Amino acid sequence: MAGLPLFPLTLVLFPGALTTLHVFEPRYRHLAADAAEDDHRFVILPPGPGGGMPETGTVGTVARIRAIQPLPDGRSNLVVSGEERVVLLGILATDTPYPLGETTELPDRFDATVPSPADYLTLRQLGERYAKARTEMAAGSEESELSNDPGPLSFQVAALLEWDFEAKRAFLAIRSDRERVTRLLDAMPGLVEDLEARAAIHARARTNGHGTHH
Repeated sequence: MAGLPLFPLTLVLFPGALTTLHVFEPRYRHLAADAAEDDHRFVILPPGPGGGMPETGTVGTVARIRAIQPLPDGRSNLVVSGEERVVLLGILATDTPYPLGETTELPDRFDATVPSPADYLTLRQLGERYAKARTEMAAGSEESELSNDPGPLSFQVAALLEWDFEAKRAFLAIRSDRERVTRLLDAMPGLVEDLEARAAIHARARTNGHGTHH
């Protein structure tokens, strides 16, 4: 894989996850416009030190544009989905106002043991509970849908979590689904219980402790 536009951001896009980007910088407006006319793909990856160009060896994710909402003054909102992980091999010379990078795919390593169907089921159930509680905290009606395919599940669940940028960045670079699932199964029960408790308090606060009025 070579010559993909680079969008350096302090945001981690996981494979199989959706996110919305607000594009306002002129050079990245050009990136969005060019990608929309080409194959709808670019790479989201962390910037280098001090906000500079990403360094060789940086792990990112190919983003595919799913929807574009044009806004005044040339700004736009992009709904993108995460595809494969990639490693940056180098910055390419280009006349475009945004950077182009040579990248290569970062696949998982071979695992002698893989998570069991029961592990995936437990992880999915924990992810659904977390997503439901997060929606209740936001007083919304939409919940994240998790894949029935075990492949992207660990990344989709990680995308839900209130981890900081560096924690998500480190998780993205893990090249073993077994390790990702194990880490999530260790962390999720406590995270789910905490968020469900906060969601219950939030719900009571919205109704002043008197329940729903009709």
